[in-house]
Amino acid sequence: MVARVAGVFDEKLTEAIANSKILVVGAGGIGCEILKNLVLTGFPQIEIIDLDTIDVSNLNRQFLFHKEHVGKSKAQVAKDSALSFNPTVNIIAHHDSVISNDYGVSYFKQFNIVMNALDNRVARNHVNRMCLAANVPLIETGTAGYAGQVELIKKGLTQCYECQPKAPQKSFPGCTIRNTPSEPIHCIVWAKHLFNQLFGEEDPDQDVSPDTADPEAAGDAGASALSSEGTAAGNIERKSTRAWASDTNYDPEKLFSKLFGDDIRYLLSMENLWKKRRPPTPLTWDNLPGKDNAPTQHSGLPDQRVWTVHECAQVFAASCKALQTDLKSRPDGDHLVWDKDEKSAMDFVTACANIRAHIFNIQLKSRFEIKSMAGNIIPAIATANAIVAGLAVIRAQALLKGEIETCTSVYLRPKVNHRGQLFVPEKTLTAPNPKCYVCAPKPEVGLACNIKQLTLKDLNTAFKEGLNMQAPDATVEGKGLVVLSSEPGETDHNNEKTLEEIGLNDGCALLVDDFLQNYEVRVRLQQEDDEKSWRLVTDTDTPMPAPKEDKTANGSNGAKEPKPGPSRSKEDSDSDMEIIDEDDDGEPAPKPPKRRRTEISDEVVELC
Repeated sequence: MVARVAGVFDEKLTEAIANSKILVVGAGGIGCEILKNLVLTGFPQIEIIDLDTIDVSNLNRQFLFHKEHVGKSKAQVAKDSALSFNPTVNIIAHHDSVISNDYGVSYFKQFNIVMNALDNRVARNHVNRMCLAANVPLIETGTAGYAGQVELIKKGLTQCYECQPKAPQKSFPGCTIRNTPSEPIHCIVWAKHLFNQLFGEEDPDQDVSPDTADPEAAGDAGASALSSEGTAAGNIERKSTRAWASDTNYDPEKLFSKLFGDDIRYLLSMENLWKKRRPPTPLTWDNLPGKDNAPTQHSGLPDQRVWTVHECAQVFAASCKALQTDLKSRPDGDHLVWDKDEKSAMDFVTACANIRAHIFNIQLKSRFEIKSMAGNIIPAIATANAIVAGLAVIRAQALLKGEIETCTSVYLRPKVNHRGQLFVPEKTLTAPNPKCYVCAPKPEVGLACNIKQLTLKDLNTAFKEGLNMQAPDATVEGKGLVVLSSEPGETDHNNEKTLEEIGLNDGCALLVDDFLQNYEVRVRLQQEDDEKSWRLVTDTDTPMPAPKEDKTANGSNGAKEPKPGPSRSKEDSDSDMEIIDEDDDGEPAPKPPKRRRTEISDEVVELC
């Protein structure tokens, strides 16, 4: 390979490559290109990790995969294909999640360089923290269409992946999702939440049905609630969607009748909702639009054809049965995880989203379009992936030569600027943010909340979703009192108690650590009477950005004043990239850089 051809590399680099060991995280569009470049360059020891399997939609840009590989492990197939270029390389493939306990700090320490080619923020955060803990250089990559970036992350020398706040996630008011959708994305979010209610990890905040047990409902809708017997506390017992579905043996017709018939008629009884909106139209299983239509000719790919409502109902029935079978095959208490590349899960969301869209007079979408929106897929360009992967390996070579000062961030522009530049490098390495709550010498962050109302369970959520922890443990600083434990059952009895009830107060400092990430941060509690949930504060005067609300035009479907909530980061957000401003000379703007993450964010639903 190249490293063994005399005169291509100097002796120092040739020897460094021969003695190096590289970890590639992600075997998608960029990961395939990186692996190919490493193999052809002559890197002898490579490990690659990816949990995903190959989908038909990957084949147009992930060139190590072919039609016969669909459904197989990306990591394993990438390894086998790469070895055809250079059989002498030792490649170890892991069909696994990099967040798994098997890949701790000691695992990362064995590598000279880690190269990220990931497509979600949660995994990126995790690898960032593991590389900081192991003190291993991380080369972060990303593309979005024709734009791209390569960035070095080195402990104590450059900013880490979490040094700057990420772009706020777009949010949709919960009542818009449940009651008054007006866009296809609202129906897609609803369908993903329905998947979780029926087959996935249940979350009360993702309830998909109108609140049929609400005594304040308009018209006849609240009659059943008013006549229901309350509990001793005065509340009304509510049956979970999954329990009800299980009682019906996941009968597709009964599920359909409730979700797309009864629930819609209930919404119609809320007359105030429809004074300035076009009301929805309930559907019945035996009389669906498109039932008697002749098959239509479509010249494109099957996934690009928009199904009729009747076809959606048939797909809904088939996917319900397939998902029920999958759920039953798992241990008691286990659940499914929605994956855009899992056929039944994607079919279910496509069918449900389109049926609901028809009911609310919203344009129906093809399976291909819905997959792009549901999976938050940024259009991928094979050429951009190849360019970014090439830049990443060039940076890896510079690191091995000890020329770390030359490893500044490089940005691939969608088009050349006025100076004819397609690649725009930063002038110097970007120093760490001294107030970063991940890589600062003594990480610290504030948590604004109403201590009288926030429960321990909510605090655990704040640590996991706000601080991106996997298994948080928290003790009171100076006292050693264990407030939260990652050990099952150790502090669960306090889950519903408020922070005030367990002895915490304004100004109290918690030492929170995650043994899986070898990460510890000091969290200061800040009492705010008006805070409805929680909010991270990285500086006393500068709160972290909250999710932006999905603003709707006057008269459109949606809530006017959704409650504030946490800034969340979920698994399905797409390839992050950083687009920087340039000065008048076409050079990158002076530091501090303005980081604008260009990505299609995963949805965040706020309660009304």
